[in-house]
Amino acid sequence: MQHTAKRIAYIDGPRLQQALVAGIHRVISQRDYINKINVFPVPDGDTGTNVAFTLSSVLQATQVSSSGAGDLLDRVADAALDGARGNSGAILAQFLQGLSDAIGQRLRIDAEMLVGAMSHAASCAREAIEEPREGTLLSVFTDYANGLKSLYKRGTRDIHALLEQGLKIAHKSLDATPTQLAVLRQAGVVDAGGQAFVELLEGIDHLIRLGPQEVPPDLQQALEDAAPMDDTMHGGDHRYCTECMVIGEAIDRRKLREAIGELDHSSLVLAGTRDRVRVHVHVNDPAKLHETCGQFGEVSQHKADDMHRQESAAASHQPVAILTDSGADIPDRDLERLNIHLMPVRVHFGERSYLDKVTLTPHEFYRKLRTEGIHPKTSQPPPGDFRRQFEHLASHHQNVLSINVSGKVSGTRQAALAAAERVDADRVVVYDSYNAGPGQGLLAMAAAELATRGADLDTIVERLDTLRPQTSTYVLIDDLSYGVRGGRVKPVHQRIADWLHLTPVIGNDQQGFIKARGVLFGRKNLNRRFARFLGKRMDRSRQWRVLIGHCDCRDSANQLEQLIEQQPQVRSTRTIAAGTAFGVHAGPGALCVAIQPYMPPT
Repeated sequence: MQHTAKRIAYIDGPRLQQALVAGIHRVISQRDYINKINVFPVPDGDTGTNVAFTLSSVLQATQVSSSGAGDLLDRVADAALDGARGNSGAILAQFLQGLSDAIGQRLRIDAEMLVGAMSHAASCAREAIEEPREGTLLSVFTDYANGLKSLYKRGTRDIHALLEQGLKIAHKSLDATPTQLAVLRQAGVVDAGGQAFVELLEGIDHLIRLGPQEVPPDLQQALEDAAPMDDTMHGGDHRYCTECMVIGEAIDRRKLREAIGELDHSSLVLAGTRDRVRVHVHVNDPAKLHETCGQFGEVSQHKADDMHRQESAAASHQPVAILTDSGADIPDRDLERLNIHLMPVRVHFGERSYLDKVTLTPHEFYRKLRTEGIHPKTSQPPPGDFRRQFEHLASHHQNVLSINVSGKVSGTRQAALAAAERVDADRVVVYDSYNAGPGQGLLAMAAAELATRGADLDTIVERLDTLRPQTSTYVLIDDLSYGVRGGRVKPVHQRIADWLHLTPVIGNDQQGFIKARGVLFGRKNLNRRFARFLGKRMDRSRQWRVLIGHCDCRDSANQLEQLIEQQPQVRSTRTIAAGTAFGVHAGPGALCVAIQPYMPPT
């Protein structure tokens, strides 16, 4: 695109590349503001960061020159999917995939193609969401696409004019989002995801009016010096194929290599510049690796694939591989015994990011929760992580079944769905547990018990459909302050509970929402009364499995386990350290208990 008022008849590869770079730089420059206005679906202030991460992957894909617009869009869509973070990032990735599908391998995009592709992309983004809401990024996509279509029908054939008028339409749609979504109206803000898309369009408009801008030297240097990683090297005696990015000033790569060399490792590769170094290495302790890298700069873009479990998948002859995300709480011995594959979610304490249950243990998580001055955030794995796992497992099994944390409380399932579509939607099935924590864990274990006995996909899903509405998780919250810090509990509710000495019990319902499930009056003998509360919810004519997750309060959990075991309908109990699914908002001292009717895995 050129610094001119002349008509633009077409967009080819170079013009598209310039437009994307300009738009992405604009979004990244505005990420803090986008974070600030993020109140939906959860007011956790990370939409700007997630979209910036997603578009950073796209930016790298644009560095390879292409004369054809279709070829570039194909690479851009792949990069966005693999690097998508957060709900808005996943939706944006699906939008870009829709653009790519509509354009195909065409060398140039004319006005008619652009209008049609935008409509297709908006539809793809909407179809990717299980329960679309108006007043969100989806509305801005739709209004923008419909506006371009109307302009074209009225005779506008100049792409410059389409984009210029389309930007005004997008701004109008964004301004209307508070009238469509009450939470935005109450907060006095527009939708953060929609704002990110408008910023992308603003960057493109800036390019058209003022001409191309220089790529920042540090980013350009990092992109030029980056070397491809070999992910196919065998792990040998080391368990995790680990990657991360180290960002700092004047990083001494020789010293970094020597420091990593002190660890038990193999297959080390370092690539990058003195400001950005990509680390690829096989280790047994990813947490120690990231701690070591953290001495040289900020560590980001964590990845740790369990190669031993991947190898066991290759050796296994079971038809169906079972995968779940780390929102599920499952005893380590059962993960190994039942060959369950685990996809870690991300946990963020300020600028430091971790892989749940891989580079951050539950014990360390609760220590940080007590001592860090900032409340942690969680984010779903990018679709690329799921895609990599799905592709590997599908190469060794007839089917892959991904059992994920409730889609009503997390975008993890959406990321898995996006990846499954790219791999093989007929062979890779994504199942919503309508649960989290130990309840999700019990469902994954039930599925894996059947899988290890050779059951096929239909049989396993049928069993899950039977167990899901009967599997419940109840969380006894000792301290509501962590829910207040995380934005899930209003301060007034904490004050009322403290004043009346109430101990709330939350949990999942049969639609997958997390809501209040009861309350215990007073603060004495809580374990005994909680055990009675749970016993009333287990039919005495059946036998039940119970899984207890403790939020850094093992003694209390052991006491509760003894009380539950006294009830005749309880067949088995297990106690484990609960992860972040409930812990990030329930806080230390909470007890998470899942109950499920026992059904023999035959």
